[in-house]
Amino acid sequence: MKSNRPVNLPLGMVLEVNMKSPVAIASILHRISGIIVFLLIPVLLYILQNSLASQESFDAIKESVFGAFMGRFVVFVALAGLIYHFFAGIKHLLMDFGVAEELQSGRTMATVTIAVAAVVIALAFFWVVL
Repeated sequence: MKSNRPVNLPLGMVLEVNMKSPVAIASILHRISGIIVFLLIPVLLYILQNSLASQESFDAIKESVFGAFMGRFVVFVALAGLIYHFFAGIKHLLMDFGVAEELQSGRTMATVTIAVAAVVIALAFFWVVL
């Protein structure tokens, strides 16, 4: 008798199957970018709060955050997560309206989303880090 119960696959097999699909990659990156943005919100709010306290604290934040590579990198990571999450969110909104719901158009939309986000993230890297 054949069982129709779900089978737990090893992680390697799950990754092998999912990394071939642009839709799966876009979905996983959307979740990761959401987690990154969520976790960095307190850091960004701290920077904002201290930058608005006084001119001296603004100068101190400007020097400590944007004067050091690590500070610029943290801001870039937050910005990159926000950029990707934004473009993937637009893709999901378009799908809610019935656009690119078929298999091939969904793959195309996922590929376009990843490509556009990669270009904008590269521009953000040059703007923030370099």
